Amino acid sequence: MKAVIGAIIACALLAGCNTVAGVGEDITGIATWAQTGIGGRGY
Repeated sequence: MKAVIGAIIACALLAGCNTVAGVGEDITGIATWAQTGIGGRGY
């Protein structure tokens, strides 16, 4: 499971976001996607 999370984070960082704000947006998007995937409410 840690490997999957690490791969997702690595993909997010390599997705072309070259600013701190861009990385933050990617992490927020992944968190929202994961939350909806496990049955969370989402934003």
